[in-house]
Amino acid sequence: MPHAIDPRLLRAFTAVAEELHFTQAATRLHVAQQALSRDVRRLERELRVELFVRTTRSVRLTAEGERLLPYARRVLAAHDELAAAFAPAGRPLLVDIGAPVGTGHRVLAAARAAAPELELTARFHSGLTGAAAGILAGRLDVSFGRAAGLAPEVLDRLEHRPVRHERMAVLLPAGHRLAPLAEVPLDGLAGESLYAAAGNPDTAEWTDLARRLFHGRGICVAAPFPAIDGPEEFVRLVRKHRWPVLASTEFIDLPGFVLRPLTGPVPLAPVSMVWRRGLRHPGLDALLAAARRLAAEEDWLTPPEGAWLPEPDARVMAPPALTGGPGTG
Repeated sequence: MPHAIDPRLLRAFTAVAEELHFTQAATRLHVAQQALSRDVRRLERELRVELFVRTTRSVRLTAEGERLLPYARRVLAAHDELAAAFAPAGRPLLVDIGAPVGTGHRVLAAARAAAPELELTARFHSGLTGAAAGILAGRLDVSFGRAAGLAPEVLDRLEHRPVRHERMAVLLPAGHRLAPLAEVPLDGLAGESLYAAAGNPDTAEWTDLARRLFHGRGICVAAPFPAIDGPEEFVRLVRKHRWPVLASTEFIDLPGFVLRPLTGPVPLAPVSMVWRRGLRHPGLDALLAAARRLAAEEDWLTPPEGAWLPEPDARVMAPPALTGGPGTG
């Protein structure tokens, strides 16, 4: 057994172990697949074990790989905490807000206004599943989204705080039969297929929420579509296909479409702030303070009576919420 193992090798192994696909793991780590395979083989040589069974069609962990995985995760978590604890305080904080509207956007704007001396740099990722992978890989610091939709082994490596219950809505072509309504009852969508980002692996938490909401109501998630890269492409495709879109009541303006809140019951999209465990940065403190203030002023964390929220989300969003600075998630 070697006295020291390069964390890069453990990171390569962990990515492949979680994806069970070398190409997807390489994409997640932003490295060439050849380099990733080389790191995994080097780790196997150093440990003198075989970690994966590889065939032309599949990748699976060996018993030794299964045994190594929890140790590798703990080592990487400690390594990330150490790096975060001694990172220069003056560096920009990279904040993923998903889109230039909504909860993350508003929290970021409030934090910037309260602490203009800090550099809080916005990033626009398409979903929390992808952003969480970016946080764990060190490419992002903070993101916003549905924390309960993350895999447990991912959420356990992050810290998170509930911020808001966003009300869910449907984006409809202006000529749609339900467009004249001020609010759209869920029962009225029976027989419809709504776009909910199916097919985009970076937004799996949102597609899962849609499936939970639609279950038993005669509403379908639209057929999987390749990941849509950026808001301009999203707008183009929605206009072309005239998809009804599952959304939140704060959404980008799309000419030719109307946004209608859903009702009967009122479905909620839970939003948490998520960041790398062990991160210490004044920008993180500013974001937490801004989220706490907005949640109190606008009653973001009180769900309306009769609201719909899946049980896993209710657990994640339960109080106490935003009661202090960075701590355990």
